[in-house]
Amino acid sequence: MDHAQARIWLATAVAEARAGLAEGGIPIGAALYGADGTLLGRGHNRRVQDGDPSLHAETAAFRAAGRRRTYRGTTMVTTLSPCWYCSGLVRQFAISRVVVGEAETFHGGHDWLAEHGVEVVLMDDPECVALMRDFIEKNPDLWNEDIGD
Repeated sequence: MDHAQARIWLATAVAEARAGLAEGGIPIGAALYGADGTLLGRGHNRRVQDGDPSLHAETAAFRAAGRRRTYRGTTMVTTLSPCWYCSGLVRQFAISRVVVGEAETFHGGHDWLAEHGVEVVLMDDPECVALMRDFIEKNPDLWNEDIGD
């Protein structure tokens, strides 16, 4: 995947992460793009805001995209390496590609996804790293709750 395009799409996920943080939530954002580059859905982690432990950023973006006959050819863009729950969603629905903003603060299931044929584009984005580092430093208990630690 073209890294310039990946950066443009990642900006959508970063905006979502910032929106979640502004709401008092965990700053993780995601967006689902169609094979033709159309934005299908976007969202952010809403576990805190909605009291729903299943409402991760990737889940929110996936739900916002709505029902489709197939998700093959789509790209999930996320500010942080997807946890096992979200990695399972990618595999279950055959999402073809995942663009990961960063995996420095949390190394989720992106290696497993790659091993199972999902194209993974790791961006190592400094803004994504800084956003999570700052949040984790200020909210260690909430972060540990989010990752199930």
